[in-house]
Amino acid sequence: MAKVTKEAALLYHSQGKPGKIETIPTKPHSTQADLSLAYSPGVAEPCLEIKTNPETAYDYTSKGNLVAVISNGTAVLGLGDIGPLAGKPVMEGKGLLFKIFAGIDVFDIEIDEKNPELFIQAVKAIAPTFGGINLEDIKAPECFEIENRLKAELDIPVMHDDQHGTAIISAAGLINALELTGKKIEEARIVVNGAGASASSCTKLYIALGVKKENIIMCDSKGVISVRRTDLNESKKFFATDKDVNTLAEAIVGADVFLGLSVADVLTVEMVQSMNDNPIVFALANPNPEISYEKATASRSDLILATGRSDYPNQINNVLGFPYIFRGALDVRAKTINEDMKLAAVKAIAELAKQPVPDVVNAAYGLTQLSFGKDYIIPKALDPRLLTWVSTAVAKAAIASGVARKQISNWEAYEIQLRELMGYDNKIIRQLTEMAKSNPKRVVFAEGSHENMLKAAVAARDEGICHPILLGNDERIEKLAAKLQLELDGIEIVNLRHDREEARRDRYARILSEKRAREGATYDEARDKMFERNYFGMMMVETGDADAFITGVYTKYSNTIKVAKEVIGIRNGYKNFATMHIMTGKKGTFYLSDTLINRHPSVEVLIDVANLTRDAVRFFAQEPVIAMLSYSNFGADQEGSPASIHEVVRVMQEQHPNLAIDGEMQVNFALDKNLRDLKYPFSRLNGKDVNTLIFPNLSSANTAQRLLQEMGVGDMIGPIQIGLNKPIHFTDFESSVRDIINITTVAVIDAIVQERIDNKRKKG
Repeated sequence: MAKVTKEAALLYHSQGKPGKIETIPTKPHSTQADLSLAYSPGVAEPCLEIKTNPETAYDYTSKGNLVAVISNGTAVLGLGDIGPLAGKPVMEGKGLLFKIFAGIDVFDIEIDEKNPELFIQAVKAIAPTFGGINLEDIKAPECFEIENRLKAELDIPVMHDDQHGTAIISAAGLINALELTGKKIEEARIVVNGAGASASSCTKLYIALGVKKENIIMCDSKGVISVRRTDLNESKKFFATDKDVNTLAEAIVGADVFLGLSVADVLTVEMVQSMNDNPIVFALANPNPEISYEKATASRSDLILATGRSDYPNQINNVLGFPYIFRGALDVRAKTINEDMKLAAVKAIAELAKQPVPDVVNAAYGLTQLSFGKDYIIPKALDPRLLTWVSTAVAKAAIASGVARKQISNWEAYEIQLRELMGYDNKIIRQLTEMAKSNPKRVVFAEGSHENMLKAAVAARDEGICHPILLGNDERIEKLAAKLQLELDGIEIVNLRHDREEARRDRYARILSEKRAREGATYDEARDKMFERNYFGMMMVETGDADAFITGVYTKYSNTIKVAKEVIGIRNGYKNFATMHIMTGKKGTFYLSDTLINRHPSVEVLIDVANLTRDAVRFFAQEPVIAMLSYSNFGADQEGSPASIHEVVRVMQEQHPNLAIDGEMQVNFALDKNLRDLKYPFSRLNGKDVNTLIFPNLSSANTAQRLLQEMGVGDMIGPIQIGLNKPIHFTDFESSVRDIINITTVAVIDAIVQERIDNKRKKG
């Protein structure tokens, strides 16, 4: 994991516009007419409608998609009572998570009040603004009273995530862990260490799932919570046991489950070894669990272990729950988040872990083939399916339990709406980054003395994405780094013209000349080429001296493409390769091909492009719906590129009868489903939303991609190379530092995938 320094954290929060969230207009506002509708006099009309019928506030204002994240700063993360103002960065962070995972807007509100009654009154006074309230970082036992009162006295969803988030996610893990061990929940003996808000909520939810109260022993810092103790508050009295045990070590003997929400290292190896067969240990103290992963897994082989850490299997992470729970609650205008809704979330999360895992999720976590088992009892935080699975389950439960003001009848349409809301989508670059960080590779940067490439290499190292190798004059690179105040520790510099590289140049030349001997290549010619960045760098990848290669800020594409074909070669089964851009925006995620490589593609080339793009889209956990684009529709013009596209579609539909692909068609018909279905109801895309656009030639594809990028329609990732044998990726002279980092991230993922393919081949 990349180390987070104080300097980097402070810079992140302060650079540009301070803080992490902002508000933006959602309606036109460029003319006087717009402003007259937005404010006076036009705004009076929705005001009067809401006065007559308060429910219409959901129709005319942002209330239905607005959550308040409210805290008094008395129990902030691991920092304790630091006050409301100091806690504001955390509340903004929670708002960011709501937005990026579930598309929910947030106002963070920090209230300078510790008195529960006064705090409750303050929240009630501002509640009409919001569709839901997320209480955050309020210390126990006050948090119990505050949440219970607000739930009872308000008619919108209220949830204290510190209590219920961990409860919901860990309960999902518990269901699956018990299933794997063959144990019945009503017979499970559970020891809980920690008696705060989260521990209390977890234990009560387990009881709701079927755990018997008499099978639970809870401990606090003074030992077992027993009926014999006289120092218990009302919350702890509920869990008091009459069993003759006083310490955690005594309580855990023969237990089936340990739940820790306490402090590091309180659980010993001996305690774990004293548990029942196939024990389940949820050591959730952060950042250091009650027992280290290494000690726990070494203590016995039949253990199922979960922690709160992302660098170990089975992370109990609240982000699996709260964004999607509120999403479902808001979408049916729920009056509360009740037990039925929480249990529905638990069961949805548990069930999702049993489903086949998309490649994009497998890649994010080291490319082991994730499947339901002791190291995968709950979904991963970056699983894009959580949005639809959990939100839908919660919304259904709200309707069934009678707390929904709005009914949903078409659940398939609702899931489509969720995906469109998020663009699916905004998660992609986070998914790519987490994939890369899980297994960073050696990436060669061709132009190490270019300012942006040097900055990108250093940033990629700092983010834990890759192990950079810079090609170029070492003295020049070091001078540039000093000028830019960049630290080069851990970054290898290769001066391919230096005498010390003579042996490697010779080896690369012999390998390349032997590889291309029947194409007229000679050793002397190949050796001369090894003084060129692209030849040398690509040979590093070809021979295994590096894993991926980034080039383009100085080099023409046409030259780089030629070198890539010579050195790396094209994937078996294909004669061509291509590049794809991913665009994410308000209308969703779109995959655009071929944006860089094939200038005037023939039918055969376009068929390769279509098949390569299909596989690439599926890698990102989406089923491709492909529109083959042209300037005319379905045979209207029977010459030139329309005729070529027409033939490509015929071949693709014949070879892939279940693939959603059609054309030729103009882009407006591709993107406007209603227009397309009305005019061309025979299309194989009928009723489907297109997510993949394949262009007839490089001119149209590159122009469209650059136009969209320059107009700021959405975020653009690419070009992503598809079809070469090894990870060779391209930038251009206009690429920003962030563009190069994004391409580096893609290159690392490409290398991870290539490693998996190579390992499979070795195994036969």
